[in-house]
Amino acid sequence: MKYDCGFQKDNKWFRYRAAAIIVENDCVLFANNELEDIYYSIGGAVQTGETAEQAVIREVLEETGVKYEVDYLAVIHENFFHNNNGVLKGLDCHEISLYFMMKKRGTQKLNSNSYVFGVKENMVWIPITEISNYPAYPKFITKYLSKEHNGIEHIVTNYM
Repeated sequence: MKYDCGFQKDNKWFRYRAAAIIVENDCVLFANNELEDIYYSIGGAVQTGETAEQAVIREVLEETGVKYEVDYLAVIHENFFHNNNGVLKGLDCHEISLYFMMKKRGTQKLNSNSYVFGVKENMVWIPITEISNYPAYPKFITKYLSKEHNGIEHIVTNYM
């Protein structure tokens, strides 16, 4: 049996996460649900015995119903936040995420039937030029997608 790489102690919550940056037709894929009033990146917890690359492929398939391939590791993101709503209400959160750029498929067609904490997830293609109009996380995506890159970027955000 595999377990998510993370833990909670008192009001402190930590997770090791693998996430995808999926771009098709100048849009980037995000998810949302009825529990939270935000849009968030596709991905989830890395499980014990699993590489981050294996985790992102699994998570993308679970959430989109489509098997995407990894293109390259793009970003190491250290994220500190306090979530006042949703499933992490009242917790001080620390998350380390590896963001992978996924290979383009040439279509936005998905076969999603994903649930998070028993609530249906919606997959939403947001035009890259309009991301700032949405409560979409991580916030660095727009800036990241607007420039060329040489290697892996290390980004730290602190919303505490």
